[in-house]
Amino acid sequence: MNDSPGWATPGSSPSDGERPGAPADQSGAGTTQPPVPPAQPAGDQKWSAQQPPPGQWSSPGTEAPRPTGQNAPHAPQGQGWGSYGQQYGQQPGGEPGAPYAGQYGPSGQYGHPGGPGQWGKPPAAKPGVIPLRPLGLGEILDGAVSTLRAHWRPVLSISLVIAAVFQLALVLVQRATVDTAAFSPGERATPSEALDAMGDAMLFYVFNYYVEILGLFLVTALLAPVVSSAVLGHSSTLSSTLRALRPMWGRMLGLTLVLFVGSVTAGVLPMLPGILAGEAALIALGVPVGLVLLAWFYVVFLLAPPALMLERGSVSDALKRSAKLVKGSWWRVCGISLLTGLITKVTAAIIVMPFAITAMFLVPGGMQGFLDGSATQSWNFLVIGAIGSIIAAAVTMPMQTGVTTLLYIDQRIRREALDLELARAAGVENYGATTAQPASGPVTGG
Repeated sequence: MNDSPGWATPGSSPSDGERPGAPADQSGAGTTQPPVPPAQPAGDQKWSAQQPPPGQWSSPGTEAPRPTGQNAPHAPQGQGWGSYGQQYGQQPGGEPGAPYAGQYGPSGQYGHPGGPGQWGKPPAAKPGVIPLRPLGLGEILDGAVSTLRAHWRPVLSISLVIAAVFQLALVLVQRATVDTAAFSPGERATPSEALDAMGDAMLFYVFNYYVEILGLFLVTALLAPVVSSAVLGHSSTLSSTLRALRPMWGRMLGLTLVLFVGSVTAGVLPMLPGILAGEAALIALGVPVGLVLLAWFYVVFLLAPPALMLERGSVSDALKRSAKLVKGSWWRVCGISLLTGLITKVTAAIIVMPFAITAMFLVPGGMQGFLDGSATQSWNFLVIGAIGSIIAAAVTMPMQTGVTTLLYIDQRIRREALDLELARAAGVENYGATTAQPASGPVTGG
């Protein structure tokens, strides 16, 4: 990237030529050789036909023939080795020929640096909140929480302001809709009144859901520079974060608007025929289709906000980058995002609970008011609940948006060897400079 330290400009994968970080002179002198298996005779630098290379990532099934000669670490651009391509670092589901970042590791052994069972080799460099290698679920969650702890001032300041603005909008909409959603004790609602109440309640919950999506997209874009600094081990302040955001405000708001309109269209469009015809059956049929389309749209373009802020491209470039990075990893990205959302929902409920209990004693009518629905019309209830929701959102949104940004970094490490660029930006000396060498002979990239 041009003006954001630590990020490579989007473009060709390292498999297009020499691996980033490899020295210009690759004559093979001083290179680190992979360990010789115990059954291998001394002096023979080739693997036997029966002994697979250590640290392999092969999937169950029939192995493709192993390469001979120089044990080239990756296939030529656009060519794959089947299951054997995974053994030498090609990420499953990735583009053909795309290398697995750090495939030889700091000690020149196969597998990513610091992976489990890697013959006792040293762990990957970790200048900040994550190790510079492909990440596991626990490392992504831990990195998001560590970012919140280490940079809590800019993180909480930004998330608190966004949460307060959106919660104010929710309170106003809730106050406007609760009048038709509550009935006096003993009052029997007519079918039309009950239908109106259900419609208003559904409208509020749909509005609440889409406001939450809009807030997540916006906070993800705002906090992406903070997560970037945390990954590199750099300090981050509110003023420095705002300076980094200043030139991107227009594009950031434009991307947020595009994502919001797209998510609304994906969720509502399948129900539109039923809404226009006034047929409840058609609306019910469109609901599951809308949910599927919304989930697909959300996951495919989930990485667009960090792509925009860290690559400093256009809105369309960010959308294309997100779709490209998610391609082949949709279920993984969806699963991690869904699990993170579940964790944040439970955490938010725990935070809001004391405020809800307090509201029970301060609203008119007490517990009886909650039973007949009149308490929801009280400003005391709305204000106390809003305070609890603001605090909960200020704590949980940074975690979810941090996971999203780290997923973006993880996908680029897996697809584009971004770990080498991050290591150089973090000041890690000689990271990857002598590790991208084969067992004998230079790496030619083809």
